[in-house]
Amino acid sequence: MSDLDCRVSQLFVHPVKSCAGIACDEALLVETGLDLDRAWMLVGADGRMLTQRQLPRLALVRPTLRSDELVLRAPGMLALHLPIDGVDTPTRATVWDDEVAAWDLGALAAQWFADFLGQPARLLRFDPDQRRLSSARWSAGIEAENLFSDGFPILVASASSLAELNSRLAARGQPAVGMERFRPNLVLDGLEPFDEDHVDEITITTDDGPVRLKLVKPCVRCSIPNVDPASAETGTEPGATLAQFRADARMDGGITFGMNAVIVEGFGRRLRPGQAAAASWAF
Repeated sequence: MSDLDCRVSQLFVHPVKSCAGIACDEALLVETGLDLDRAWMLVGADGRMLTQRQLPRLALVRPTLRSDELVLRAPGMLALHLPIDGVDTPTRATVWDDEVAAWDLGALAAQWFADFLGQPARLLRFDPDQRRLSSARWSAGIEAENLFSDGFPILVASASSLAELNSRLAARGQPAVGMERFRPNLVLDGLEPFDEDHVDEITITTDDGPVRLKLVKPCVRCSIPNVDPASAETGTEPGATLAQFRADARMDGGITFGMNAVIVEGFGRRLRPGQAAAASWAF
């Protein structure tokens, strides 16, 4: 099969793991993915990550990135302004099965989140001296670095796959959902629905040269896509509809949407919506 022409349609950065994402007009590709993606994370008293799985209200925390600060806003709260490079005390954090070095952002950030969430929480920044690698089982021999992402530097989704899902939701009398529920970094246009399941590499043409991403692992979905990002209410969709047709044998029957990717080439290059791309097939 020949390569398939496509293009970048959307870019998203999620500065604080499990809080709202930011749609970007431009994103710098660094060793850990898009710059500042999942650079911050909330933890409980035990140092383990807190996400929308336990705390759907995190969906209502909306970050803004400025040149020198991270600004967090949430309903009923004054804006919290934090220096992008600000840290307080060294600590340890657990993200899934990985324990990593991190920096606590201090009492003010902790109180802000505790007030909003109604339970204690600490905001941490990933320690840049820490090296956290994707699973060697899936990373195709590439030492792929991550910050607080679930396990891979880039998550790729397809606009046509979302359109297919929304068509199936409509047939069941359910409202359409937006791509933000799936929290991708890179959205492609020009593929057929779920073509991404069978893509080996995506090569994106940038002003500074190519960016090459290798799609290595289907993304198994938990309850987070069922959280309405506008209200933080949790329902059964789109998970129930996905479960009807998206069980993936490669993931022992897990329900998948999107593909995790590692970076083959292109550190220091800038991605923008509208850039041309080519997808090469895995078979």
